[in-house]
Amino acid sequence: MQQDNVSRARELINRYPEVFESLLEFERTKRIPKLYRRKRLNITIDENTLRDFKSYCKSKNSNMSRFLETKMAEALKAGSSK
Repeated sequence: MQQDNVSRARELINRYPEVFESLLEFERTKRIPKLYRRKRLNITIDENTLRDFKSYCKSKNSNMSRFLETKMAEALKAGSSK
């Protein structure tokens, strides 16, 4: 029973290391850090495509960054399942 708990704890630490790093940071500083940070990108996109994409997101009331983030995650998931 105890061995099952230890193996499960190790599995969770390996799957979500950022959560446990945040807990260690809290122990050290007594402040809760942000778990999921976002990173600004500097990319080049065709002007016409960007204009059409902005219009599309506005008409769908969608956030462009969230939309791209979702599509990137889907591409990664599809690539890893092959």
